[in-house]
Amino acid sequence: MMLYPPVAELVDKIGSRYQLVNLVAKRARQISTDAEEKQLPLERKAVSIAIEEVYTGKLSLDR
Repeated sequence: MMLYPPVAELVDKIGSRYQLVNLVAKRARQISTDAEEKQLPLERKAVSIAIEEVYTGKLSLDR
């Protein structure tokens, strides 16, 4: 099974796997909370949305 986007590319954008996991988890919780408050169903999983945001550059780590 091929993962898209490749984890190595995501790690390169963020700096380390630990920071990547923390950033994606925090954003996924935020996406889920916002959807629940607005009572909107998510078409995809919150984690998938957060990973895509990292890959496209919309979400990055503030240094």
